[in-house]
Amino acid sequence: MQHLENQNKDLNRCPRCVWDPLYEAYHDDERGVPVYDDRVLFEFLVLEGAQAGLSWITILRKREWYRKAFKNFDPQQCSQLDDDYLESLRDDASIVRNKLKIYSVRKNAKIFLAIQAEFGSFSDYLRWRVDHTPVISYHNTLDECPTTTELSDQISKDLKRRGMSFVWSTIMYAYLQAVGVVDDHILSCHKRKSR
Repeated sequence: MQHLENQNKDLNRCPRCVWDPLYEAYHDDERGVPVYDDRVLFEFLVLEGAQAGLSWITILRKREWYRKAFKNFDPQQCSQLDDDYLESLRDDASIVRNKLKIYSVRKNAKIFLAIQAEFGSFSDYLRWRVDHTPVISYHNTLDECPTTTELSDQISKDLKRRGMSFVWSTIMYAYLQAVGVVDDHILSCHKRKSR
C-alpha cells in the first residue's frame, strides 16, 4: 500500500486538486470519467448545485452526509420529500443549509424524472447533444480552460426553461466535467496520458 501511495504522490495532476487527498482521489477516480448511471448523474447535479458560491472540496467533504440526507440521490425518493423533512435539513450542519439549495433537490428531482421519461434516461438527454462522444479539450494550463461553453449554455438554458434551479452555465460546465461529457484535464495530467 505504501508503494502505491508513493506512486500516487508522483502523478502529475491538474493543479487545482494536488493539495488534498480527497480531492486527488476525486480527480483520479471520477472527474472526467463518463457516467451513464442516472442515479450518479443526479448525485452530481445535486452536488454541483450545492457548490454554488463554495469550493468543490467543501462539497466533497460533505458528500457522504448528502448521500444520507438525500436518500442516496435516488431521484424518485427525492421527488417525494415533504416540506417537514426538507425543513429539518436546514438544521443539519453536515450539509449546506441554504434553503433554496435544499428545496431545489426536490424540484430538480421531479424535472429530472420528467426528462428521463421524455428521453429514456438523463444520460441520453445529455449525451445526444455531443453524439454520445465526450468533448475533448486541449489545454496546457487551467487558465486556458473555460468556465462556460456553448454546450453548457445550451443545457443550462434548457434546464432552466424546464424549471430546474442551480443550473447556471458555470455550474453546468463543472457538471459536464464531473460526469465525463467534457474531458478538459490539462495535457500534462496523468489522466490525459492514460487514455
